[in-house]
Amino acid sequence: MSGRAQLMWDEAVTGYDFGSDHPMDPVRLALTRKLVEAFGLDRDLEVVAAKPAGDSTLRLVHREDYVQAVKAASADPASADGAYGLGTVDDPAFAGMHEVSALIAGQSVGAAESVWRGDALHAVNFAGGLHHAMPGGAAGFCIYNDAALAIARLLELGAERVAYVDVDVHHGDGVQAAFWDDPRVLTISLHEDPRTLFPGTGWPQETGDPGAEGSAVNVALPAGTGDAGWLRAFHAVVPELIADFRPQVLVTQHGADTHFEDPLAHLAVSLDAQRAVQLACHELAHEHVGGRWVALGGGGYAVVEVVPRSWTHLVAIAAGRPVEPTATIPESWRQEVYARTRQLAPGRMTDGRWPVPFQDWESGYDPADRGDQAVLAARKAVFPLRGMLA
Repeated sequence: MSGRAQLMWDEAVTGYDFGSDHPMDPVRLALTRKLVEAFGLDRDLEVVAAKPAGDSTLRLVHREDYVQAVKAASADPASADGAYGLGTVDDPAFAGMHEVSALIAGQSVGAAESVWRGDALHAVNFAGGLHHAMPGGAAGFCIYNDAALAIARLLELGAERVAYVDVDVHHGDGVQAAFWDDPRVLTISLHEDPRTLFPGTGWPQETGDPGAEGSAVNVALPAGTGDAGWLRAFHAVVPELIADFRPQVLVTQHGADTHFEDPLAHLAVSLDAQRAVQLACHELAHEHVGGRWVALGGGGYAVVEVVPRSWTHLVAIAAGRPVEPTATIPESWRQEVYARTRQLAPGRMTDGRWPVPFQDWESGYDPADRGDQAVLAARKAVFPLRGMLA
């Protein structure tokens, strides 16, 4: 294994563009790439452009009729079939939609292949993490589910156990659905309570199909959860389950929409806490899977203030050169932001909360704390199914 990290990048992924009024602004991808470059992280990893996912790869997760519907809408957006979730407010059809969605999927599949073959120890595709797409339909700004496709490709290549950890503010419903009945895949999602946020799923009682009980894990955190509660929940659930499952590869999704400035959700997490979880995932990869780590982006709609900084930290951690929380952002990037968006860019790399304090689960359960209630509900639902103490 080379040990060298890969950044999956093709400029054409910025064509994943639902229109000027849509919150999924592709400028977040372009600005992240520019910030990675501004910190010189290109010198510490290999930048690779993979091929688009072909039809046979897409069919590892998606139904043939759905792929054909995406192609038709891509060729003629006016013909988009709402029965497949296309042409909706969340997922408007646009020319070239199939091609760019397949390209993003191809980057995640390529990342998985590189890590499995040993061409890279870690691989990052921050354009990916489109975790809501279902086998037969688009949902939640997601056309093809690149995260599920990467996992499916790992299984096809011979992986016997793959762990997926999703820390996006929204439930990783599409990945869970793809592997609901497959005990070879452990899906863990930490997200905002489904009573207050799309997609309305991700209850702790969702634990997997008969024959795969305990392979789906959901921690549904109350709106307003901040750094201490979010980190406590992560560390109360994820490390124990990873150790028990003994995966061969770790795939993680790092949606930046848990941040307190995100306009579409209601958690109150800082960049410092997001960075802490990225570091924790890196450590889990080295502790349990020989370092084999595929890291993806996801949601995030504070496209200047938050997303580029969060995902640049992710790239830097994978590259083995973490950016210090106190680091000043290069002026060249700040000028780039203003030129592209006419917005003023942030001046430092986090929110000034490092190190982020939290109490581990062993410190005791507070029955009056809604976050602790959410953690305990997840542990009680899943841990006994895996022969573990809740």
